[in-house]
Amino acid sequence: MKINEKLSSIQAELKAKKSKFNSFGRYNYRSAEDILEALKPYLVKHNVTVTINEGLEQIGDVLIMHSTAIISDGSDKIEASAIVGIDMDQKGMNVPQKFGSASSYGKKYALGNLFLIDDTADSDATNTHGSKPKLEGAALTKAKAFVKNGGSIDAIKAKYDVSDDVLKTL
Repeated sequence: MKINEKLSSIQAELKAKKSKFNSFGRYNYRSAEDILEALKPYLVKHNVTVTINEGLEQIGDVLIMHSTAIISDGSDKIEASAIVGIDMDQKGMNVPQKFGSASSYGKKYALGNLFLIDDTADSDATNTHGSKPKLEGAALTKAKAFVKNGGSIDAIKAKYDVSDDVLKTL
C-alpha cells in the first residue's frame, strides 16, 4: 500500500473518544493524547509512524505556535499543520502553561487535520458556555432541509439562536 492509501484507511477507521470533561462548560472533549492513544493500533497495523513537530514564530506582538503532524511509512510522508496564537496576556496562567496550552491545541488540531477528525462534533468547536449558537452557514442549510422534510421549527429554536430574518427563510 502507498502512504496515501494507508492514511485513507486510517482516516476511515479511526475513532478518537472524548475522554476529558470540562466542568466549567459542562462538555466532553478529546485531547491530542486521546487521538494518539486511539491511533496506536493503526500505526502497527499499517506499519507507519506519526510524529509531531512544533515551532514558534513571532508576528508583530503575537507569538504563533506551528504544529505539524507527519505520517510516514519510512519512504514517503504526508503532513498536516495547525497554528495557534499564544496569548501572553491570558490571566490565570503562568508562562509554561500558556505555551503548554498552545502546544496541546496545536497538536490536537494538526492531528485532527491529518486524520480528518471532525472538529464540529468536538465541544471545543461548538462550546458556547451556556448560550445557543446562531443558526447560520452549514447549520442553516441543514435546518432548511430539516423543515422541508417535516421537521419542527421549535426543535431548531431549542438548539439554535434563530433571528427573525432567518426564521422567515425557514
